[in-house]
Amino acid sequence: MDHYTTKNFMLTQSIGFLLTRSRNLIVAEMDTGLKELDITSQQMGILLSIQQGVATTPFELSKLLEIDTGLMTRMLDKLEDAKGMLERSRSVDDRRVVNLKLTKKGEEVTARIPEIAPQILNARLRKFSKAEFTELCRLLRKFNGD
Repeated sequence: MDHYTTKNFMLTQSIGFLLTRSRNLIVAEMDTGLKELDITSQQMGILLSIQQGVATTPFELSKLLEIDTGLMTRMLDKLEDAKGMLERSRSVDDRRVVNLKLTKKGEEVTARIPEIAPQILNARLRKFSKAEFTELCRLLRKFNGD
């Protein structure tokens, strides 16, 4: 079934526009809320991924978070050099592989994220019932092919 036609297509009503606008709202609100931790929402994704063991190399992070490798390198440089929140080391098994580990400061900052992020997301979702929230998540997973 075609949901869009040349007659009914309007930019501001397209799924791409609506998803981008939603993403931008969440990113802006999350960035504001995370200022006290001196991190951005993208950096939060990196720190949580490492903490939870979901991704432990720059390549894995790039793939998971859909961030190009050049930007990922710059973000990791900032988290390591400027903020002291992570450290990189070469794999002993394969010198081409770089492993990432949170520093003590990185662990402390990451431990505080759950105090902030849920409040921000819940504020954005406050008009949704539990059933609507569940359905939204289901539909987004379906849309993403999960």
